[in-house]
Amino acid sequence: MALSYKARRRLSLVLLLVWLPMFVVVAVSIMNWLDRPHIIVELLIYVVLGVIWALPFKFVFKGVGKEDPDA
Repeated sequence: MALSYKARRRLSLVLLLVWLPMFVVVAVSIMNWLDRPHIIVELLIYVVLGVIWALPFKFVFKGVGKEDPDA
């Protein structure tokens, strides 16, 4: 079942306001739990995590910034 444009907009807002901050807290907590790696390795881990969080939700964000196609 495909989500409507309005539902995708609402879900994307929830993801950005709830899921993303929770993901950041978990990522930083895990990095603090590990011993501090070299700065390049740490940067690489944060870049990878910055991309990974959105991959499962790609279908939600696709086309949200455009005009409502149903209108």
